[in-house]
Amino acid sequence: MQSAETVLDVLRERGRRGLPCTELYRQLFNPDLYLMAYGRIYSNHGAMTAGADGETVDGMSMRKIDRIIDAVRHERYRFLPARRVWIPKKQGKKRPLGLPSWTDKLLGTVVRLLLEAYYEPRFSARSYGFRPGRGCHTALTEVANQWSGTTWFIEGDIADCFGSLDHDVMLAILGEHIHDNRFLRLVRNMLKAGYLEDWQYHATLSGCPQGGVVSPVLSNIYLDRLDQFVETQLIPAHTRGDGRAENPAYKQVSDRIVRARRRYDLGEVRMLRQRLRTLSRGDTRDPGFRRLRYIRYADL
Repeated sequence: MQSAETVLDVLRERGRRGLPCTELYRQLFNPDLYLMAYGRIYSNHGAMTAGADGETVDGMSMRKIDRIIDAVRHERYRFLPARRVWIPKKQGKKRPLGLPSWTDKLLGTVVRLLLEAYYEPRFSARSYGFRPGRGCHTALTEVANQWSGTTWFIEGDIADCFGSLDHDVMLAILGEHIHDNRFLRLVRNMLKAGYLEDWQYHATLSGCPQGGVVSPVLSNIYLDRLDQFVETQLIPAHTRGDGRAENPAYKQVSDRIVRARRRYDLGEVRMLRQRLRTLSRGDTRDPGFRRLRYIRYADL
């Protein structure tokens, strides 16, 4: 049995090379992956939050991991409905949060490790939402460092992102690169597990639970299509010109600085330099120059 790091390294390499995954389900039999998953989530505050079955991290053991692996090996594992609670948002509204059982959370983390290892090398560099080592601050750093001269900012929001993912589309996207029907059936069962609210069962006809450990990577796999569309179609369609025309106001002040230097009028030179700093060197309204930049992030 390979170590967890070896398994993930192999998947990363296959992802980089664009090779399909044919035996991903078999990796769920590896106890080392469950130990790695346990190390990722046991210290989280949610580890002691009970799901629908009341189970928490307490009582975790290798025997429990062996039982999960046995159920997965024989395709007997069934995800329980997540317990739904509502938490307040900054705007005064509330959003739903799904609380899966501890066992579901552990297996879900293993699934997330496998999916992240394979898909991370394939994701767009412009994607900053729910990715290792990336977030709002790294997205803002790129904007500050590379978006100089930007005149217009257009912000879009995907309403109910997790809750509106189409299951059939999600599985079709996964099936393009994961050629393993057992793994795809497991993901389908996870998505269709439903949720309990006030101890009433509700089916999940679309979306993945907010609070589910696999939901972030699934949403990135789904929205990678949007990233590809913007980068391969929208950006090339709106790119125009090699550079901006010079700003007439900037040139006028620069010429005045040259004339003031010739007169040795250092006071006026200092004043004009200060004014020059407030002007753009290029004409921000030059119709012959267009650039479209794009970033996708999660605002939590």
